[in-house]
Amino acid sequence: MSRPRTARGLSACLAALTLSAGCVRGVPSPEREPIDAATLARIQDWEDRRSLGDGALVSLATGAPDARVRARAQRALARIQDVATLDVVRAGLRDADPGVRDEAAFAAGELALSWEPLTDAERTALAEALLAAELAEREPRVRSTLMDSLGRTGAPAALARLTELLQGGDVEVAGRAALALGVAARRGGAALVAGVPLAPAVALLAADRPVEARYGGAYFLMTAKRAEALPALRRCLEDADADVRGLCAKAFGDVGGPEDAVVLGRLLEDPVPRVAAEAARSLAKLAAMCSGPCTAVETLEALAARAKRVARGMETPEASTEAGGAKAPAATGSAAGGVKAPATGADSPVETLARSADGHAILAVAQQGLPGFASPLFVSLRLALADAERGAASDLARADLGWLDCRLAAALDRQRGTLADVTSCGFGQVQDERRLALGLRETAQARDKGTAGFAVGYLSHKDARVRGAAVEAVGARPVPRAATALSPLLRGDDLVVAGATAAALGKMKAQLLAPALEPLADRVPREPGDLAEPVAGALVALQGRAAEPRFREWLKHPHANVRRVAAEALTQLTGQPVRSERVELPPDTFRPEPAPAGAALVFRTAKGDITVRLDADEAPLTSGNLYTLAQRGYFNGISFHRVVPDFVAQGGDPRGDGEGGPGYSIRCEMTRRPYRRGTVGMALAGKDTGGSQFFFTHAPQPHLDGRYTAFGEVVSGMEVVDALLEGDLIREVRAVRLTP
Repeated sequence: MSRPRTARGLSACLAALTLSAGCVRGVPSPEREPIDAATLARIQDWEDRRSLGDGALVSLATGAPDARVRARAQRALARIQDVATLDVVRAGLRDADPGVRDEAAFAAGELALSWEPLTDAERTALAEALLAAELAEREPRVRSTLMDSLGRTGAPAALARLTELLQGGDVEVAGRAALALGVAARRGGAALVAGVPLAPAVALLAADRPVEARYGGAYFLMTAKRAEALPALRRCLEDADADVRGLCAKAFGDVGGPEDAVVLGRLLEDPVPRVAAEAARSLAKLAAMCSGPCTAVETLEALAARAKRVARGMETPEASTEAGGAKAPAATGSAAGGVKAPATGADSPVETLARSADGHAILAVAQQGLPGFASPLFVSLRLALADAERGAASDLARADLGWLDCRLAAALDRQRGTLADVTSCGFGQVQDERRLALGLRETAQARDKGTAGFAVGYLSHKDARVRGAAVEAVGARPVPRAATALSPLLRGDDLVVAGATAAALGKMKAQLLAPALEPLADRVPREPGDLAEPVAGALVALQGRAAEPRFREWLKHPHANVRRVAAEALTQLTGQPVRSERVELPPDTFRPEPAPAGAALVFRTAKGDITVRLDADEAPLTSGNLYTLAQRGYFNGISFHRVVPDFVAQGGDPRGDGEGGPGYSIRCEMTRRPYRRGTVGMALAGKDTGGSQFFFTHAPQPHLDGRYTAFGEVVSGMEVVDALLEGDLIREVRAVRLTP
């Protein structure tokens, strides 16, 4: 689904991007003559079309007289992510200008993060270039970028160098090295850092260390997953910084034991709800280690008190519309954001939102699940919610309590392996379709409970979300007689359900239906976003090597994700690594109008307003995409369909199940913006698959840096983000312009 557009409006955005990319972050470049706008426009066009300009982009990256042009060209190479440009990136690491070296270091890290994995030889070559550059680099900011990229390679030599830096005397460098090692472990598994000593990371947790160093140390200990870190982790639970406490609480879920329930239990009353949610999630994981009632389960019973706090909610629904926290920056035009400063006193909007955020601890436990013997805890929590609902102070509180009740009911059904409690949960606050879809998806995880015969009847449900969830349940817990009922869904109008059906048939090894996949596979080139991955999995399972010619054709498809899926399928079928080639997109490929300077979005919800400043300079097309959709009213009435406490709140899907979008995809624009608390990112299902789904981060998420386009930040209303629960509606999104 594409349409042509002109390059109108790009020049101003590109100039700003080049100026920011042409210097070391925080170290301005000397004054120079303005860059030719035509050169910038060509680089932007090549970048968005994933083109090297017949070698012209490479020439600019290595030979342009102006360092700002070389830096901008390196940024384009980072976004194109073609391993064939490895030598050009390595040359950039040796550039005389620190800004170019910084962008080349970033580009090297992006190559390491490629959606199509590098070969061992390529990864080693990349690591060697980064190591040589890091040893020679004197600019602190460039060294930081180099350390990040070394961690992204995951290469043994790179991790060895980061280990040396962790043990050095520079606390700032050691903290950065610890974070880079942690990200490597998060991506490649704790075994990657098994030989890294813990003592230097533990030393970073000392109270007199800067918070960035403490965070790096805690992140490494959390991802290293080693029981010998437990004494330090227990002390870390008292850190003054909420994000550090949250990391250490998270670590207990992997390395703690039931005996740690008491120390974690104290965090259930942490003044920062997202920290309490991490403690609750880890307690749920510890409960799974018990063979029967234990301290971890008993400690979680304290969550019943949270239901009462959630129930207090807002005094009136209307009061919540002014719950924005600090006043938003002034906006031009009539849509200024509607965010007012918080009131004071016991009933201030900030405090009432905090009560709503208390529900995240309950949500975390329900999402994590508990062993069957702990079902009385879920029952007691539901009773507490029911009692609280009868005295709830507002419709908002009732809606929150209703959804939490359904989450707990679905967790109970997951324990039992069938739909029961979820069919009547929610105190009348939750639509039938949402309840059924939730329950079916949860029971899909109960693989030890036999087949999901109960889900077959929902395969013909009128709501696509329910049909899709039923397909998921049947595929995860195969029902032999379900193949006949699944077959018509392959030919249905809903491509998400059709794709899920193909995946389910593949898992069921339904060989007799292999021919029925052909028409759906023929649609993949025209509908790549919804179909490529599930159909490829089904073809591999049901056709085997007979599907190889089709995958060879897919390797030439313009959509990067189709090529990635084909390469992975061929690698699986042939036993040899297969990589697709870069395919240039045609000049008339759809490109969103860039966002204007000062672009912002105001999300209006029943819980208050959230104002987001878009990064129109660094990500003009991604920002422009959401800005334009907001102007069209696209987001009005759409829900936040996914909320994972202390991680993200995600919205922008018109289907409401995480599978929908605007009917087109845009290319990724990886920026240098790190995922801190309140960063806004673009949700993806693979390279260049962005559309309308976005997410807000509750806490820093360094493993997302450079992987998902970060294109803005919450500038007011973060307490509203914290209070969001799944299903909260976006009443309206206003596209506005903020003044400096």
